[in-house]
Amino acid sequence: MEQEIQLNEHNKQEYPPMHTCEHIVNRAMINLFGCGRSVSAHIERKKSKLDYQLEQAPTEEEVRRLEETVNEVIARHLPVTTEFITQEEARGRFDLKRLPEDASETVRIVKVGDYDECLCIGTHVGNTSEVGTFKIISHDWDEATKRWRMRFKLV
Repeated sequence: MEQEIQLNEHNKQEYPPMHTCEHIVNRAMINLFGCGRSVSAHIERKKSKLDYQLEQAPTEEEVRRLEETVNEVIARHLPVTTEFITQEEARGRFDLKRLPEDASETVRIVKVGDYDECLCIGTHVGNTSEVGTFKIISHDWDEATKRWRMRFKLV
C-alpha cells in the first residue's frame, strides 16, 4: 500500500501566475547576478516585490536584460511540475534554511521545466504559457544594506 504524503499546511493562497513568475525571476537573478534567491518576497495578484542581496546596484541595462530573460523563459511554454522527496534527499541539493523546525519529513520540489527547481508548498500554473508578460515597474537600491528591491506586475 502506498503511503500518503504529508506536508505542512500552507497559510496563504498565492496567485499562481505571479507565484510561478517568482520562481523564474529567482533563477534569472541567480544566473545573471550570481546571487541567491530573494531574501524577501511579497507576491500579490496586481503587483509584487522581491528583494535581493547584491554587491552593487544593477545598471538599467542589467534590469532590461533581467526582464527580457524572464520573458524569454515564460515564452518557452515550460511545464511546471512537482516532485516529492525526503528532507534527507533534499540536503545538499537545496537550501533547507527556510524550512520551519516542524517541517514534514517529505518536502515538495517545484520544477519550471529544465530552468528552475526549488522547495515550495505554494500554488503554480501548469505551464509558463499561463503566466503572461513580466514587467518591472520600479526598482531601488539601498547602499547601506546592499539590497535591491524590484516591483513587478504581469500584463
